Amino acid sequence: MRFGTVGAILAMLLFGALPAQAQGPVKIGVLVTLSGAGAVLGQQVRNGVELALKLRDGKLGGRPAELVVADDELKPGVGASRAKRLVESDHVDFVIGPIFSNILAAIFHPVTEGGAILISPNAGSSVFAGKSCSPDFFVTSYENTQIHAVLGEYAQAKGYKRAFLLAPNYQAGKDAVAGFKSRFKGEIVAEDYVPLNTVDFQADLARIAAARPDVIFTFMPGGLGVALVRQFHQSGLAEKIPFLSAFTVDESTLPAEKDAALGLYGAMTWAPNMDNPANRTFVGAYLAAYHAMPGSYAMQGYDAVQLINSALKQTGGSTADRAKLRAALHAADFASPRGKFRFNTNGYPIQDFYLVKAAKRPDGLYETEIVQKIFSDWADEYASACALK
Repeated sequence: MRFGTVGAILAMLLFGALPAQAQGPVKIGVLVTLSGAGAVLGQQVRNGVELALKLRDGKLGGRPAELVVADDELKPGVGASRAKRLVESDHVDFVIGPIFSNILAAIFHPVTEGGAILISPNAGSSVFAGKSCSPDFFVTSYENTQIHAVLGEYAQAKGYKRAFLLAPNYQAGKDAVAGFKSRFKGEIVAEDYVPLNTVDFQADLARIAAARPDVIFTFMPGGLGVALVRQFHQSGLAEKIPFLSAFTVDESTLPAEKDAALGLYGAMTWAPNMDNPANRTFVGAYLAAYHAMPGSYAMQGYDAVQLINSALKQTGGSTADRAKLRAALHAADFASPRGKFRFNTNGYPIQDFYLVKAAKRPDGLYETEIVQKIFSDWADEYASACALK
């Protein structure tokens, strides 16, 4: 039997690939923000990744999967250093991350040029959707401007004439404002950018009150969103000015914002109350595992693992042939909780987008819920500049 086994292995070495189990574990780096104000977002991604692995008994494409988790600390230099370590020392096959677009800019080349596949579960900078696209970069979220364009489209349809815009002063904040303005044709009464560590918005709220806009649009993720929503509610402006936001009122912030956020509108490609089998499985498993509602960050981390699993199933668990692996990833042959999902030539998704609203469930938990579909099968505008076909 030993001779037969050796002979079989030699035959497979000569004429085909080893079975997935014989190839050793597939190594996946998870590089997200796990400390500071953005930690809740990174933890959602980590939860989604770990849940997807748990539901597959720790195997992807038949191979055991090994996670190597690192914290970028929301510092580009730290992110770049830890990305290099994941690729050069830990020898990961894939890196899932990051949360923030300034970190994406820092880790993009160390990962893609270092020999690993980079899968972003959140950051979808426009910079890498066009001329700087890469065959080794895939996004399970969206191109940054799209979510914000949903709210610009809604504000335009509602007939609002004057808008006050508020965002953090980094690439994703600028993408947010650009996305809203791409669809809103009214007057921009102010365009304010704040530092990423802002916790006091009183001066901004005073400027909003003085400007008396028809609508507020803001992008404030994580702890920034919690602080803004609480202070906005306390200011009394919530009763006077409609509040549209992206990543400010979602499952990562609602547990802290609570009733102060109820009724506020956002935008997303998904919500926990979407009624399809894949989403019911995901939300039910997440609730059971973490006793909390999953947010888009968790869903997109979950889909990053589903993407890897779908590709490895096609390649027999092998990552050796990079062209075949890329093609298998691009096929995106899995059922996403969001429903329809496919990749454009630039590795960014083509998908539906919705207006969502913060709500309270009968069990007392908070979630976002679908209000209406705004765009169907929408591809980002930068893909045409990508040389990939």
